[in-house]
Amino acid sequence: MTTLVFAGNQFKYEMENVAKLFFPLAHFHFDYDGKCPEDDYILFEQADVPDGIRLAVHIRLPDYRADDEKVLPAGTAPNLCEEELARQLYRMLEQHTGVHPQWGILTGVRPVKLVQRGLAEGKSDGEIRSELKERDLVSDHKLDLALKIAHVQAEVLRDLRPRDYSLYLSIPYCPSRCSYCSFVSQSVTGKKAQELLPKYLMALIKELRETAALADRQQLRLRSIYLGGGTPTVLSASQLRQLTGAVKQYFPEVGKVEYTIEAGRPDTITPEKLEVIRESGATRISINPQTFSDEVLARIGRKHTAQDVIDCYHMAREMGFDDINMDLIAGLPGDSYEGFCHSLLTARDLRPENITVHSLTVKRSSALYAQIDEMEDYRPVQRMMDFAAETLMEAGYDPYYLYRQKNTVGNLENVGYALPGHWGEYNIYIMEEVQSILACGAGAVSKAVLPGKIERVYNFKYPYEYIGQFSDILERKGVLEGWVASLPAPDGRKEGLYEEK
Repeated sequence: MTTLVFAGNQFKYEMENVAKLFFPLAHFHFDYDGKCPEDDYILFEQADVPDGIRLAVHIRLPDYRADDEKVLPAGTAPNLCEEELARQLYRMLEQHTGVHPQWGILTGVRPVKLVQRGLAEGKSDGEIRSELKERDLVSDHKLDLALKIAHVQAEVLRDLRPRDYSLYLSIPYCPSRCSYCSFVSQSVTGKKAQELLPKYLMALIKELRETAALADRQQLRLRSIYLGGGTPTVLSASQLRQLTGAVKQYFPEVGKVEYTIEAGRPDTITPEKLEVIRESGATRISINPQTFSDEVLARIGRKHTAQDVIDCYHMAREMGFDDINMDLIAGLPGDSYEGFCHSLLTARDLRPENITVHSLTVKRSSALYAQIDEMEDYRPVQRMMDFAAETLMEAGYDPYYLYRQKNTVGNLENVGYALPGHWGEYNIYIMEEVQSILACGAGAVSKAVLPGKIERVYNFKYPYEYIGQFSDILERKGVLEGWVASLPAPDGRKEGLYEEK
């Protein structure tokens, strides 16, 4: 196992993340005293020298040895020293492995935020491009994508106010657990889950009521609603009607704002449930194939076929749904470049308003992580993502949001594409962290976006905790209200959704 050795610095987080761009599933030892083992190590040195600060990287791997150093001016800030060591390591491992991570040394989840920040500072596209290319080693292809997304988002964010917020509701249940999934979701088929679900709904509705009261007291403006999970359509039609009825009762903005419900898996969708969703005031739904290969679906633990997805999609269209999202995943085990292209073209030809393309992320808490030695070569995944971008943009879809996760194949990204005018606002708000999110349910995370910082409130992860310690949930909502109360007062009190009644 390779040891990362730090002498004169402790830049563990960034150096480990850059190393994992090239060795994504590797585990490392760490030494902070500058003590190198006899072999299989990477040493990061920082030392004051007469003419400045000397930064050096020494690689001693079983099949590769290399050294690099650079002297920066005395007094250079620690974060700039860290960036320089990251660039040295990146270039050395790029040469050694032949791998070219297209996001360069950027390891954060929201690279578009860097572009947004540059635009807010008055920088031109060219200046932003040069900065990210030279400082962070981002490729031209990814710069094109990030800039395109930033300009699309500007249209959605133009009317944003400090006291705007979105509402998130969590249904942490699925009909079965996919092998790649790391979310806190449980199979709804078990006896305990069936017994707990009605109690969970009652608690969720109570939290909804308290959240609506909080928003009203603080004069917040609701911009979007998102009912996700899990798979919300594991609820029966009557349970779904109970929940969506409460949303409509407590949030009169329903019908005036974007409202997404994840229908998700076709093995949970029925005409009756779609009718409940249609009557709820929802404006947008998801029907997610992940792949249109029956073999790959079976391998990842899905209990439906590709044709089931297509049938559900047409059923939703016939019932009047005119804003549908479909998710696809690039890099699923058993899939190939040709297989992914077939799935992408199938989705394109169905012409949903949104197509979201995810790069496979292998989390330690997923069942897939245990199969890691059996997984296929990941090199085609970059080609899959490039094919998706080229194909969808040629078909008239705009990329409108992007985020990344740790342990994502090839250090790639998840991108939402939409036909013009059908951009999912909630996705932009939450991924760019530009708006407060009031979240309800087990595993939900509320965010108060304040000047210069973001405060978070975490609900209990599991339904039994959420129900059993519900009084703590309400206490945490009180903390959240204290933060929200410090936001600037709403302007335009008699405009739009603030209109006095």
